[in-house]
Amino acid sequence: MKLLHTSDWHLGQKFLTNDRKAEHELALGWLKDTIEAEKVDALVVSGDIFDIGNPPSYARTLYFRILKDLQDTCCRHIVIIGGNHDSPSMLNAPKELLEILNVHVVGAATGNIEDEIVELKNEKGQLEAVIAAVPFLRDRDIRQSVSGETGLERIAQVQAGIVQHFQDAGAAVQKYAKQKVPILATGHLFAKGALASDKQDNIYVGNIENIEGDNFPKIFDYVALGHIHRAQLVGEQQHVRYCGSIIPLSFSEIQDSKVVLVLDFDGKKLAEIKEIKVPRYRELVTFIGGLESVKGKLKRFDEKRKGALMPWIDISIEMEENIPNLDGEIREFAKDFWMDILKIRTRRPHAALESLAEEVSLDDLTPEDVFMKKCDSGGEMSADEKASLLLTFRELCESMAVEEGV
Repeated sequence: MKLLHTSDWHLGQKFLTNDRKAEHELALGWLKDTIEAEKVDALVVSGDIFDIGNPPSYARTLYFRILKDLQDTCCRHIVIIGGNHDSPSMLNAPKELLEILNVHVVGAATGNIEDEIVELKNEKGQLEAVIAAVPFLRDRDIRQSVSGETGLERIAQVQAGIVQHFQDAGAAVQKYAKQKVPILATGHLFAKGALASDKQDNIYVGNIENIEGDNFPKIFDYVALGHIHRAQLVGEQQHVRYCGSIIPLSFSEIQDSKVVLVLDFDGKKLAEIKEIKVPRYRELVTFIGGLESVKGKLKRFDEKRKGALMPWIDISIEMEENIPNLDGEIREFAKDFWMDILKIRTRRPHAALESLAEEVSLDDLTPEDVFMKKCDSGGEMSADEKASLLLTFRELCESMAVEEGV
């Protein structure tokens, strides 16, 4: 049996003021073609289908379109879990309808581990694979608040709760152990040893690592992880892997190869894991240097003209003194080039240390970033106090999201 592991599509993402619709259309079209070319039997998507809980209509259309298009391929099963960016209620809304099409959705934990166990059967009703479709585990799913507990105690409870949930999932699939079919698990979290391309959500508070590779029960023949956007294995274990995002989601990811993973099982044995590189449909490029140096780089880059879509450019100008109308000068210089300059920043490499702080745009900050900056401005605070406050802030945000149906 062949399965394809992908994650972190982030449909509906806004890149500064630009949407990613064209890139996602091309990437999902490529995914369908790859599934057909590789003769994939099942698709596993490990969370963060969408970028926000209430995605734009075009993002929802892309989601349902790929599910429809795959019905005409060799892919007979689709398993989707919710990530920390996804709205469980939105993902789960068409759950019963999608099951008719062999699309299995687990938007959130329900309190009953059996709800996460998905049996994949062929047209004759014979079992082909079993997946413990563990979604992103929200704080309320894995621990109970206790009055007076410290931030560190809450962090320890979260980590213990995650490990216990996977232990429970392993116990739930134990009944399939003697059957010669692959048994997989999914997860959407930050595993120990994983390397992120940039600051990514530390989904829980405290130690950024939520679980270790050897905490996953041995019964799982493969663990398909999501959340980290860079493809990698965990703890040098070949069967515990992140596949990474399907397109670069920030300028910090431009050096990463974007891949999907095709798993070839011979019975229970994982015979091969093949990395298939996703084409780069739009170049994201950062140019750093003095003004004239950057102009030269822009000109040389334009002469190459590669990619199906217009490249997006981030520019950082190093300068000792202010340059009048710098933004206008660069844009005028590049006005006929095949590129879209999204951001122009300046920095002074030899400035005094107290002057090195860059001006931060509110657009570059998350609500959590703003909250933490407010905490920092309120006077000295211990790490434990910060962790406790941040946990409370996240609980409040999570409660609000649930009330609003996202």
